[in-house]
Amino acid sequence: MYELSTEYWFDSAHFLTGYHGACENLHGHQWRVTAYVTAESLGEAGTQRGMVVDFGVLKRIVREECDRLDHTFLVEEGSLKPQTIAALEDEGFTLTMLPFRTTAENLARYLAERLRDRGLPISRVDCDETPNNRASYVV
Repeated sequence: MYELSTEYWFDSAHFLTGYHGACENLHGHQWRVTAYVTAESLGEAGTQRGMVVDFGVLKRIVREECDRLDHTFLVEEGSLKPQTIAALEDEGFTLTMLPFRTTAENLARYLAERLRDRGLPISRVDCDETPNNRASYVV
């Protein structure tokens, strides 16, 4: 089995709906994302001969997905009043509405699914919310 990985990061704000502690308040992280791809064998022809995937393609796709979340406010759908969302948008804030609680675990799964949908043979995504705390989603 062959495995490649690449890392990228994004900065965003979030809060945890229904959490009782410091993380129920708005705060931010520099999320570090590590995406792993695997294959039983290497490409046999063309530009991907001898490769699992082209590192350039892997890096570009991971970077694009992280850039979509960079410097946005990650908001669980239904967690804020419509007038709060409207006020934030009216002030020029960029919100990313997500259909799940914005935990590191859920972000790891979300990113893994988006990367797979883009054609990468993703086997795992790690999402670090701090240098010491990591969530992983294994496909």
